[in-house]
Amino acid sequence: MNSATQSLTLQGQSGVIEALRDVPADGVVRGTAVIAHPHPLFGGTMQNKVVQTLARAFVQCGWQAVRFNFRGVGASAGTYDEGRGEAADMLALIEQVAPEGPLALAGFSFGAFVTSHVAQSVASVRPLEKLVLVGTAASRFVVAPVAPELHDKTLVLHGEQDDTVPLASVMDWARPQSLPVMVIPGVEHFFHGQLPLLRSLVARHLRA
Repeated sequence: MNSATQSLTLQGQSGVIEALRDVPADGVVRGTAVIAHPHPLFGGTMQNKVVQTLARAFVQCGWQAVRFNFRGVGASAGTYDEGRGEAADMLALIEQVAPEGPLALAGFSFGAFVTSHVAQSVASVRPLEKLVLVGTAASRFVVAPVAPELHDKTLVLHGEQDDTVPLASVMDWARPQSLPVMVIPGVEHFFHGQLPLLRSLVARHLRA
């Protein structure tokens, strides 16, 4: 993302996890954000533009942002595991990069599905400061509910014209929880032409 981006080699259940860490320019870090990418079998990587935009928003707000490649992507070992192994690897990564201190989680598409389950696991043992779910893949996977005490700390963003994950499926997931969803008019799944808006909405949530 910039010259200050650091490459990390971490360990997951299947071996090496390839990751990148970005830190605020002033070196003052208020916590760690771990960000998950879209579906590994459809070109999803930690270099995805939405994932990079999420990292920028966190860094802009004083967080160090760690994004990583799921198993079988890039230099990360292992093979696709339908979200189970991916969640286990994300939990292992959190233990290594943020064993303590303020923690935020974010994910895009398949990554939002994985992040929902990781958030459920993490919230039972330590506080979560922020949760950001973008283009949540609710039409394709069973997304975990967000605990009521996390609702105020959670931002669910979805494009009105998302042709990959229909908005209706996200509303069906959110409705029983009374979990608010922020809908961006006219935007599709990958936020083409609207990444600055995405960054600004996420930054606003992080500063709230």
